[in-house]
Amino acid sequence: MTTQTQPATEKTGARTDEAATLIGDARERIDALDDRIIGLIQERMAVSAVIQEARISSGGRRVNLAREMEVLGHYRDALGKPGTALAMTMLELCRGRI
Repeated sequence: MTTQTQPATEKTGARTDEAATLIGDARERIDALDDRIIGLIQERMAVSAVIQEARISSGGRRVNLAREMEVLGHYRDALGKPGTALAMTMLELCRGRI
């Protein structure tokens, strides 16, 4: 069975080769940015685990709701309403299992 590659215009939805090239290049940049974002979230998860461990070992609670509200506000202020949803997902990832 032979595999056929799609023309760049079909693959990108562009109508010209020039637009397809631009879209392809931009998608590569987005993929690289996504890899960086994922790496930063993983780093944030590790730092959050250190904070949680210190808080728990000192007799505190695992989650600091006041701090989470600050984070939610920061994302909302920077990104609008969708920023709140993004921050909620990030906070859920960083909390680990509760």
